[in-house]
Amino acid sequence: MSTETFEAIRYTADAVVITTDNRVLLIERAHEPHAGRWALPGGHVDPGETSRVAAARELAEETGVYATPQELTQVGVWDAPDRDPRGRYVTAAYQLTVHSRVPIEAGDDAAKVEWFPLDALPELAFDHAEIIRTAAETASR
Repeated sequence: MSTETFEAIRYTADAVVITTDNRVLLIERAHEPHAGRWALPGGHVDPGETSRVAAARELAEETGVYATPQELTQVGVWDAPDRDPRGRYVTAAYQLTVHSRVPIEAGDDAAKVEWFPLDALPELAFDHAEIIRTAAETASR
């Protein structure tokens, strides 16, 4: 007799937008978990959507920065079991390089949106500091 148990896994996508002068785009989360903390723009992958399409959509909805899915480069997948207090979340992260000071505007789940120097990041939600480090290393190659 099988005693298999299945874990509910949610699929998300994040966008790491880095400027040519080494700033990264962050949102202040408007909702729990981590309301009021800074994070990467991102969110759930909708039914029928790829993670790359979801990353581009969430980036536009939360920050007003528009990119085609093809402009996004996958950085990696983060799947640590405890990375999100709501349960098991797996995220695919994508990187985009833009010219300095691209206009931004908070929307959707973002209370605020700001550019931060890569070497002076605020305390971040989830494992987003690790994702940013990986994306910055990838972008500098």
